[in-house]
Amino acid sequence: MSSNPAPLPAWVAAVHAASRFFGVVAAGMILVAIAVVCQMVFVRAVLQESSIWQTEFVMYLLVAATFIGSPYILLTRGHVAVDVVPLMVGPRVRRQLHLVGSVIALVFCGLFLWASIPWWHDTWVNDQTTSSMWRARLWIPYLSVPVGLSLLCLQYLAEVWLVITQREHPFGLSPDDRL
Repeated sequence: MSSNPAPLPAWVAAVHAASRFFGVVAAGMILVAIAVVCQMVFVRAVLQESSIWQTEFVMYLLVAATFIGSPYILLTRGHVAVDVVPLMVGPRVRRQLHLVGSVIALVFCGLFLWASIPWWHDTWVNDQTTSSMWRARLWIPYLSVPVGLSLLCLQYLAEVWLVITQREHPFGLSPDDRL
């Protein structure tokens, strides 16, 4: 945490860039979902017609945005965090807390990723579709789970690496931050 930090290793910079890119994609997905909900309301309320694909589309789009956007949330520390304990302890314990928490989260995400790949692959190989009239191919929205979790695991690895090499402070708190 010097005043003139060395450039990030290429793999960390690539993970950060991918997280930012997919954060923008997730935001775009949310905007599309809002537009489709507005269109659905118009079709149902004004045109008095039924909606066939809109509800299902929005549901899958919002779930996909959640998974695709999660690495960006981790990168920017946009998740809900309780800093009481880290603010009460010294820098050494703070670093240990961060590493333990990050490793637990990484293991959870890794296990979830490991379970999601065969689940997604089964829908792709068997060309499964939704049971609605729309008959959307399920492998398309389900792909967001392994893609998002893969990048989330990489983002956790990058974060752990940055804290271990002391290029970033744990929890984004400087050693002077105290309660």
